[in-house]
Amino acid sequence: MHPHSYAVDSLSKSQDLAAAILAAATPAQISSACASIDSFLHSHLPDQCRHFFSLTFPTLICKLFGFDDAVSSSSSSPPSPPLSSSSSSSSNGWIDTVISSNDPDLANKVFALLAPDGVLLSSISAVDRLSLVKYVFPNERLPEWARFVLSSEKDSWVISDLCPIFKGRVKEDSIKGSVYQVQLNVFEYYMFWFAYYPVCRGNNENSDNNSVVKRNRRFKLENWVSSISAFSSSSSRRSSEHKTECNFYVRLLYAYLHAFVPVSDLNSHQRYRSSLLHYSPSYDASIIMQAEFLVYAFIHFWLVDNDSSPLPVDLCKSFGVTFPFRSVLGETLPTAGLGEVVKLFVKYLNLSSVVQEDGNENVEYSNGSPRWRTPGLFDASKSRNVTVPSPYVRSVGSWNLTIQRPLYRFTLRTFLFCPMGTSIKNVSDVFSVWISYIEPWRISLDDFLDLDATVDGSTKTTTKEDLSSQDCGYSPYWQGYVLSNYLYYSSLVMHFIGFAHRFLHADVEIIVQMVLKVISILTQSKELVDLIKMVDCVFHSKQTGTGKPLLNSLYRYLPSIREQLKDWEDGLSETDADGSFLHENWNKDLHLFSCGEDGGQQLLQLFILRAEAELQAISGDNLAQNLQCIDSLKAQVSCLYGGHTVKPVSFSLEPKQQQQARDDIFKPRRVGSHTLANVKYKGDWMKRPISDDEVAWLAKLFVWLSDWLNENLRINQPDNGQLGPTWSYVEVSRDDADNVCGSAETVKAVLCALGSWILMLGTTVVRLMKKHGLRVNLRILASKKVVMVLLLYAVFSILRKAFGHFRRV
Repeated sequence: MHPHSYAVDSLSKSQDLAAAILAAATPAQISSACASIDSFLHSHLPDQCRHFFSLTFPTLICKLFGFDDAVSSSSSSPPSPPLSSSSSSSSNGWIDTVISSNDPDLANKVFALLAPDGVLLSSISAVDRLSLVKYVFPNERLPEWARFVLSSEKDSWVISDLCPIFKGRVKEDSIKGSVYQVQLNVFEYYMFWFAYYPVCRGNNENSDNNSVVKRNRRFKLENWVSSISAFSSSSSRRSSEHKTECNFYVRLLYAYLHAFVPVSDLNSHQRYRSSLLHYSPSYDASIIMQAEFLVYAFIHFWLVDNDSSPLPVDLCKSFGVTFPFRSVLGETLPTAGLGEVVKLFVKYLNLSSVVQEDGNENVEYSNGSPRWRTPGLFDASKSRNVTVPSPYVRSVGSWNLTIQRPLYRFTLRTFLFCPMGTSIKNVSDVFSVWISYIEPWRISLDDFLDLDATVDGSTKTTTKEDLSSQDCGYSPYWQGYVLSNYLYYSSLVMHFIGFAHRFLHADVEIIVQMVLKVISILTQSKELVDLIKMVDCVFHSKQTGTGKPLLNSLYRYLPSIREQLKDWEDGLSETDADGSFLHENWNKDLHLFSCGEDGGQQLLQLFILRAEAELQAISGDNLAQNLQCIDSLKAQVSCLYGGHTVKPVSFSLEPKQQQQARDDIFKPRRVGSHTLANVKYKGDWMKRPISDDEVAWLAKLFVWLSDWLNENLRINQPDNGQLGPTWSYVEVSRDDADNVCGSAETVKAVLCALGSWILMLGTTVVRLMKKHGLRVNLRILASKKVVMVLLLYAVFSILRKAFGHFRRV
């Protein structure tokens, strides 16, 4: 066939295939479209697939992930899949259809098309080697921080140096001039859309469910418990995880991680390498760069995304980059619904934390526990026929070092910014990710056996004997991991205790179980408790030589921990009006073992007292079991703090009095610069969390103004009988008295008398307010009802004046 005729035929077939893909909505049509794609790619060489990737592939992405709009064909450059204005994904996407249909045959056919060893990715690999096709990823679908940076004329040029996923991929738009865009090859383009899919779904579902969440503020206990595998038994946990493994997207994610992201040795744990990539030794550096690209893409789409401080502070300072959009993303909650994929992603990457010594196994058990891989021990050059530049070796040395900061901020932002009165399901998923991260000694390759079975299409599952053989705890071999991630075991625990106090009223049983789970992990081993305490002691002591070698060796970790405190919590803060716990020295200190009012022991004791009051108030059939959980929490807290127990509290109040006592048990500890003991507000608590019937920014403004008035009028000071000025008599000479005459002096005297009367009246009002325990509280003016009345009155007045002026004219 003539080359020109062949090109025309290829173009025609690509257009017909794009039309068939666009029309495929039912399982039968999807299966037929997959077969057509498979047949087309098998019958064409890589250099003959240009029309397919220019015309058909963008349409395939639209239908695969369920984006609404169709793709218009283009003969010049491949178009990017457009989205609807709401960035939502429709219900007729192929992945959604596979999940909802529960059809194993359909799932296997789609998976075979998209699998790492499938014909589609094999063709993508071949096309990318020839650099036949480049795509422009739409800026509005990038992670939010990247979108803001690219829109800045000042900092857009430096984004390729700030983040590895943009290195060499940010180009200036040849048409629009100074506008920068992200150009990707086919594999990178596909993975960007693959990473964006759950973000798009989470944003869409979150917006659709806002009204439903507000109507269902109390969520079901059994539904939440089943979603947190850490609370369930081994059998129920396995059934829950088996349900997770049936998620088609999770299955694909694991296959891509397994194929493209090495966790130990490049020649091991790579199922699809020989059948998919067919790389010669000269391409091994590309494998490392591809793995790095994939990991950073998932990190920035899922964990970073809308973070107001997306990159390390020192890195930004070195390039002179500032983020002016912090006012927009300052208190933004991470995208909901990512817990499932993030947990798998984090668990898989933490496999790189396990050291191998014999070169055959990825997990080495010493005294019943795997060992922590010291950062930098990974040496890809030890693999056969592998030559990798040193910068890439260090970057893949341990994926744990890459994920530390973004995962910490992802978890902390979830705890800090979870809105009051909403479902806590998203927090439960993030909590499960955190629990998995701080127990890496329970992670091994055996945890992925069920996922391996779904990827392979076999029926093999993990048995109870397999689970029991893996059930190992902390050992001294993991000391390096704990020290490298110390804030997860200290500072983040304090933030979580603050979250638990704020949401205790939502479901006291579950909140108590969550706190018990965290404290139980910290106290599961005496060695772990001692290590956490010793680091805290060294952190708060002056660096002097001691007779204990272990304490002396811990001093070298202090600079790293202090830098992490400043960097990992950069820009995150709790407001005075959210009712949460904010230790005074934000980003400067550790408070888990502090003895002050903001210390962990005091806050946990207060939490136990509040939880007991809540549980006895609601009683119910599970009261005995819940009180037993409280007793367990007391025992764990006693173990953590060296035998200091929490005394039980008994209640013998009437129901109405009991309800009042529960409401007054917990209040914010500070108002302005005064402690709670010196600022006793009567009536509604001025610093309560912002409710749905208030204007948030007005509430914060009036809270600040009220506190300023109370301080300057000295209402916060105890009444010692000396409030107000002390009056004294002044003798006036007869000559001065005789010279008082004229209207000016008369007006001056009247004004002075009037001012004195107003001052005396104000002093009397202030004294009466102090006597009766009243304080200035302007927060009521922030009520939406009050604001609406004022706005309506203002509009009515303007319209009345305008109408009167019109009548006069």
